[in-house]
Amino acid sequence: MSEPLLVALGGNALVKAGQSGSLEEQAANLRASLTGVVELIRRGHPLVLTHGNGPQVGHILIRTEVSRGQAYDLPLDVCVAQSQGETGYLIQQTLHNLLRDSGCDRPIVALISLVVVDKLDPRMARPTKPIGPFYTSEQAVALKTRGYGVVEDAHRGYRRVVPSPRPLRIVEADIVKRLVEEGTVVIAVGGGGVPVSIDAAGHMAGVEAVVDKDLASSVLAAAIGITRILDLTSVDHVKLHFGSPAERNLERITLAEAKAYLAAGHFEPGSMEPKIQAAIQFLEQGGRHVVITRPDLAIDGFEGRIGTQILPA
Repeated sequence: MSEPLLVALGGNALVKAGQSGSLEEQAANLRASLTGVVELIRRGHPLVLTHGNGPQVGHILIRTEVSRGQAYDLPLDVCVAQSQGETGYLIQQTLHNLLRDSGCDRPIVALISLVVVDKLDPRMARPTKPIGPFYTSEQAVALKTRGYGVVEDAHRGYRRVVPSPRPLRIVEADIVKRLVEEGTVVIAVGGGGVPVSIDAAGHMAGVEAVVDKDLASSVLAAAIGITRILDLTSVDHVKLHFGSPAERNLERITLAEAKAYLAAGHFEPGSMEPKIQAAIQFLEQGGRHVVITRPDLAIDGFEGRIGTQILPA
């Protein structure tokens, strides 16, 4: 059996800039985004697939707010759970069909995954995680007057932001490990997992936040012994001086260099910053290799021909 992998799908694999995020658009985007994943499965790699949920959970929250007084309210952790079910289903269905068309038959399961966080995490008081659609500057001002946190997201427009505590532990990690060892493709920690706190008596309660998918993926991979992560996002390389005339690609960097660039403030909070933080955390916990590139370049990135390759040394 080939090396087990964790593949992290960014939100753009489902909803691209300028799209409304309809189910039809998401299904079409997934068919294109999962081509490289299908090839990795065909090559025999045991695989965990994680995914973002920024656009989806934001839309679920909007529906909840618009329907207030006509339907029961949904706290943010339940919105995350709904987005896991919806997106996990779309990925499972699309991946099943693509594998069948390629002559490969592998069991696939999507898990509603819970991630333990500290409800007193200081990040709970500093919303940084972008969710939902993009807004114009005028719409952003209107949202701020209604009391919502809004930030500019990677020069693409403005988005609402919510708290994003650090993931400490994936509740279902042992289950994921067993399923992967049995040859099942596992879709897990969707949207970073549903954030929960656990008290001294072992009782669980939801936490109103959205955990970063890349940080949660790093925690899961380390917990189940995966040493290689393929992070598929909206850019072919991580950039220095992103969006400026001095912008340049990072191609092959070490853990020490990643730390230095992060400390120098090169990466946007809520965007590329958590990806680099997750890569650092993963490599420090025994990971061997992180690749960051676009979904359509997945195989080239996996084979080292493109993308940002981050290595321990």
